Amino acid sequence: MSPLFTPVQIGRYTLPNRLVMAPMTRSRADDHGIPSDLVVTYYAQRASAGLIITEGVFPSAMGKGYVRTPGVATEEQIAVWKKVTEAVHAKGGRIFMQIMHCGRISHPSMLPNAVQPVAPSAIKPAGQTWTGAGMEEFITPRELTLDEIAGVIDEYRLATRRAIDAGFDGVELHTASGYLPEQFLSSGSNQRQDQYGGSVENRARFVLEVLAAMVAEAGGDRVGIKISPEMGFNDITDANPQETYTYLVDQLRDLNLAYLHVALFGAKVDYHALLRPRFNGAYLIGGGLDQTGAEAVLSDGRADATVFGGAFLANPDLPERFRQGAPLNTPDKNTFYSPGAEGYIDYPSLS
Repeated sequence: MSPLFTPVQIGRYTLPNRLVMAPMTRSRADDHGIPSDLVVTYYAQRASAGLIITEGVFPSAMGKGYVRTPGVATEEQIAVWKKVTEAVHAKGGRIFMQIMHCGRISHPSMLPNAVQPVAPSAIKPAGQTWTGAGMEEFITPRELTLDEIAGVIDEYRLATRRAIDAGFDGVELHTASGYLPEQFLSSGSNQRQDQYGGSVENRARFVLEVLAAMVAEAGGDRVGIKISPEMGFNDITDANPQETYTYLVDQLRDLNLAYLHVALFGAKVDYHALLRPRFNGAYLIGGGLDQTGAEAVLSDGRADATVFGGAFLANPDLPERFRQGAPLNTPDKNTFYSPGAEGYIDYPSLS
């Protein structure tokens, strides 16, 4: 039997297969961050994954970074997420919510009262973001005060509680793609002079305090973390990423997390070899895998589960297609972020 179809323990759950659906922004919420009912269908269609990790969900209105992305901050948002978890569970699936605060990767047009985005330091990222008016240049963010940092950490705690109350099996902290946790972690975006900046111990403090708050609400066996060393997305840079990520992962041990999700995109260092031995939970590998590559990393013991993005986006029944050796649908990039059902819930299944 293919190792993809053997059970695996991730946190408190025994999953029936080792195929994890990656978190992918799909922009099917309204301007208030309320997911459309299409979202219920979308995730239910993919419930045969061993585990679904949702698209990034903002914990508070200040965490929003893109148009039509969903939140978990209001009763209206939570009500739809309850429908999602009920639909996935009705089909026997498991689903974690990815919590994503974009920090400086945002724009006043998407934030309450058109305020500045917030960040560890007032450093403008290069590039543009997609707003309701089209592409707009990033602006210089406002540096968070110490009191505000404590408040943001509490927002992650509350978001975790809301996700669990909405029926999610767990939560994932998005610590990649240049968003707020990685902004604190990385020397290029964090030039603070207090306990949250400078040394690697200080720069990792925010991530570790957020995780501790999430664990306090859900238990470590229902909390995962995603990292993507040297991805470079959203103008994120670090002077010594190997030191940064080995330190961070070493500190995760005492939290007894469900999993560490590591997605690599072009890094010259084999971070999987560097980080897997340092982590005491399930190790998830993502980033450009196909079926053969996934089976290889599982057979070699390099990972406990494998994470697929575009393949799950276009193939709601991906596990069955892999099982049968069936051809795969091709993702339509033109509809990745468009509103509506096209390119979202209309990809055909084998049946």
